[in-house]
Amino acid sequence: MGSIVQAEDQVPVYESGAEALQKLQEKWKSTAAPFPAMYSSVLGGIVLDPAMMVLPIDDHMVHRGHGVFDTAMLLDGHLYELDPHLDRFLRSAAKAKVGIPFPRDTLRSILVQMTAASGCRKGSIRYWLSSGPGDFLLSSSALPGPAFYAVVIPSDYDQCRHGVKAVTTSVPMKPPMFATSKNVNYLPNVLSIMDAEDRGAFASVWVDEQGFVAEGPMVNVAFVNPAGELVLPAFDKILSGCTAKRLLALAPKLVDAGMLTGVTTKYITVDEAKTSVEMAFVGSGLPVLPIVEWDGQPIGDGKVGKLMLALSDLLWEDMKSGPDRVAVHYK
Repeated sequence: MGSIVQAEDQVPVYESGAEALQKLQEKWKSTAAPFPAMYSSVLGGIVLDPAMMVLPIDDHMVHRGHGVFDTAMLLDGHLYELDPHLDRFLRSAAKAKVGIPFPRDTLRSILVQMTAASGCRKGSIRYWLSSGPGDFLLSSSALPGPAFYAVVIPSDYDQCRHGVKAVTTSVPMKPPMFATSKNVNYLPNVLSIMDAEDRGAFASVWVDEQGFVAEGPMVNVAFVNPAGELVLPAFDKILSGCTAKRLLALAPKLVDAGMLTGVTTKYITVDEAKTSVEMAFVGSGLPVLPIVEWDGQPIGDGKVGKLMLALSDLLWEDMKSGPDRVAVHYK
């Protein structure tokens, strides 16, 4: 998207917003707009022009990382688990000492209206609370107020029915104070997934200092142990994943069907986890992604197992017809 500038080139100076906007719009003319709608409390509305989907450079979320975010999946014109995600969003904001510019109901309404304006029926939305723009200091105490941003991200996603490889990362995991909230400080997450990609894996797994399995860089992890029990690592030191929690609520159906013997969260050591017969990443956009190899060692027989596929089916059906779906009324 950017222009190549040589050392001897004269850098253009745009003296007006109209000139800068024209330049931005020229850059988007040759490509399809990747995001159909964005909301900005700074602008006070929803924008459909990708050239206007920008943040102020003096926003403290940009230059200090003082902000939080969350997401919700969009499927068949419905937002899935919007309210649990929004509740976690506000808990994250409280932990980060980021205020909110509007009441919760207004934030929710903005997200639904933005989705409707986008025309998008499949993908996700992502939204941020920032301590706001105003200066380049470290403290946000002198800022006018917090800012709220959101965007619609189209994606033709589907259930993941293939298996992937995972590795244990050497990138240090976040301490619980930061790991248990969904903040924008994602450098450890970025480095850990790059570590995995460099080693030929889909994603990495964090292990804490006590040797217990924690989470992935943007997902939770789940195991079926040799006794047939579904186990997820305890949430007290990691992010409480909305999809993981929904999985725990739905999984007893497989216990009733005789496919699982139990469902629990607990501390699980790496050695214990690697004896699992099945393993998966669990997250909003997956919703369940089977892991067939971890650190070069096969999980179970090294093939996608029927239990993780059955769990994936439960979540997928819940996304398509479950009770926690918000209908978007498109024009």
